[in-house]
Amino acid sequence: MIWAYPDLTLIGILAAVFGVLYFIYLIRFWRINKRLKVKKHRLLMKMGLRTIYFILFLVALAGPSVGNATKEIKQEGKDLFIAIDLSQSMKATDISPSRLQRVKYELKNLIKNFSTDRIGLIIFSSEAFIQCPLTFDQNVLQLHLDGLNTSLVPNSGTDIAAPLALAIKKFHTDENQDPKSKSIVLISDGENFGDNLNNILDQLKDEGIRVFSLGVGTEKGSTIPRGNGVIMDESSNAPAVSKLSSNTLKRIASETNGQYFEISDESQEIPQLISSIEKLEGAVTGSRTVEASANKFFYFLLAALGLAILDMILPLKTISM
Repeated sequence: MIWAYPDLTLIGILAAVFGVLYFIYLIRFWRINKRLKVKKHRLLMKMGLRTIYFILFLVALAGPSVGNATKEIKQEGKDLFIAIDLSQSMKATDISPSRLQRVKYELKNLIKNFSTDRIGLIIFSSEAFIQCPLTFDQNVLQLHLDGLNTSLVPNSGTDIAAPLALAIKKFHTDENQDPKSKSIVLISDGENFGDNLNNILDQLKDEGIRVFSLGVGTEKGSTIPRGNGVIMDESSNAPAVSKLSSNTLKRIASETNGQYFEISDESQEIPQLISSIEKLEGAVTGSRTVEASANKFFYFLLAALGLAILDMILPLKTISM
């Protein structure tokens, strides 16, 4: 027999309290009995009955488990690629301390909500690269997030289709996963100089892969730091100003049955993004069989209650305390 709550200290205290109180009751009864001559065998019957159901109460409290049963536990999870724009415009400071630094901070908190899901990191500008393959290892993800900077990718504009195409390619290497469990979080300020987006969107829709777009920046925008100065616009010879361009991001989210969110100093929609991802249906990633003992406390509790009721209804002419 296995005990679910083997707290011997608590059981010992309860037994001691019961013993002391009942001992006081017996002493008092014997003193009264000298004058009233109550039949002793009835008292002994009552005492035995009460002792039995008190012991049964203690056994029920300890949670006795008898026999073994097996139970299959299924593990469900999702595959999520997070694509992060590392083009020079992500250094803009219209979000403090900068767009990229804010994204890194928010992502560290976001991934903690998906410990049972596989998460991968894609970085991109005009090209896309796998920074971290799909993994359950939260520590590895945190380390890769710490190291993100704009020098990891080519400094030649932004192609939003590139990370989406790379995510699709990597998803194809794991054909056993249910398409419903695959999704992409696309993080960018929305600037796009690519020309292959339509084909990629068609492929995402055909495969049922949702894209959740996260726009970073403001419509007012800001200049882009470079060294001790700022990046200049060659056409106007004035400081380049990067603004949030949400139209492309909204379109990607809408056409893939995803959602669009924003982060800025005035808008914080990361909690809504987390909630939307959590609602996605996961795929069965594995199962395990565990042994579980059946807790039989109810039977001991039922027997104790039955004897307690019997104790109350049995006629016995004794002097009560």
